[in-house]
Amino acid sequence: MDLFDAARTDASGVPETLGNAPLAVRMRPRGLDEVVGQTHLLTEGSPLRRLIGDDAPATSVVLWGPPGTGKTTLAYLVAGNRRFVELSAVTAGVKDVRAVVDDSKRRIATGERETVLFIDEIHRFTRSQQDALLPAVENRWVTLIGATTENPSFSVVGPLLSRSLLLVLQPLASTDIAALLARAVADARGLGGSVSLDDAAREHILRVAGADARKALTLLESIAQAAGKDGVITAALAEATMDAALVAYDKSGDQHYDVISAFIKSVRGSDVDAALHYLARMVVAGEDPRFIARRLVILAAEDIGMADPQGLVIAQAAADAVSFIGMPEGRIVLAEATTYLASAPKSNRSYRAIDAAIADVRAGKAGVVPEHLRDTHYAGAERLGHGKAYVYAHDAPHGVASQEYLPETLRGSRYYEPTEHGYERALGERLGTIRRLLGR
Repeated sequence: MDLFDAARTDASGVPETLGNAPLAVRMRPRGLDEVVGQTHLLTEGSPLRRLIGDDAPATSVVLWGPPGTGKTTLAYLVAGNRRFVELSAVTAGVKDVRAVVDDSKRRIATGERETVLFIDEIHRFTRSQQDALLPAVENRWVTLIGATTENPSFSVVGPLLSRSLLLVLQPLASTDIAALLARAVADARGLGGSVSLDDAAREHILRVAGADARKALTLLESIAQAAGKDGVITAALAEATMDAALVAYDKSGDQHYDVISAFIKSVRGSDVDAALHYLARMVVAGEDPRFIARRLVILAAEDIGMADPQGLVIAQAAADAVSFIGMPEGRIVLAEATTYLASAPKSNRSYRAIDAAIADVRAGKAGVVPEHLRDTHYAGAERLGHGKAYVYAHDAPHGVASQEYLPETLRGSRYYEPTEHGYERALGERLGTIRRLLGR
């Protein structure tokens, strides 16, 4: 399908082919001067500007950014007057891609320029599907523009990425979205001044849409259709018309990893309010509560540790409870565990201790088990000297037997050093006494 086929326009100058299109499509920028945000890509002499124009080089591009930041818009602008074909990786396959490539090759043979092939959500193509694009990109049979919300380093095959220019789009600011709303209200392509948007309603749309321009325009269009004869869009009308805000969250992509990362780091950083915010985002988005619970169990051991040993008990109890009762009640259990762990004193010394011990073992410092600690539960063990001179700890003063427990090669080594946080302060004092009794 061609983007810029010759089209008749109505009296307002809107192409008839776009007359019934969604507001977000009708308001798509016609030139770089109408693009909001992405100033880092639009400076004079930038790679993006060099790609736009009839004499622009045929360079394939990967556009990476959050939803509603202008990836499709920039693809249209890069295409210019060239034939433009849009595919979605959700529904298209290798057969569709090959049909576009073959058609483009025939057009090139008749003297036309190559086709611009825009693939939305290119990260959803499998590795083999992406590999099928390589010859066409390599030989410039098409100019590929791939759009993705996922990190291309993980979602786009290396050979394809190395043959393309990577442009990173940033989330739009609220002022950018507000400017788009104002333009849509006034422009003939949009609502043509048929409605007015009061400040409170605009703020409500901005709050719900976040940094997603497409969502903001879709919400505006929906509300405008419900406006009365006076055409005034108020906050009350906006709230009554709009559905609950949907959290931008892909459970198999970057948002999944970014939000859980922010959640764990907020709990580790003892910011209970931020932790509950990210928990809410995962709950609203339908994240598997068992996944959240598992991460809390890991965190309790890794980041709280012996500063509050009860943390692991709470986390494991929460995991069991969530599996037992499910959702939506499970959210209460997860919130309780999150609040406890975020508020608890923190220590990663047990985590660091086991990793240090593992590093020594892997470095060949295991050594032999001291004879007095070896197993004596078989015939002939005593004759071999196993268990000889072993001191039973319960027979020793204070329940601590002064004898060597580490292999000879590691004598004197220390792995666990408690902090001064929470229970570890008292534990540190006790360990100091024990190590003195052990002769360390």
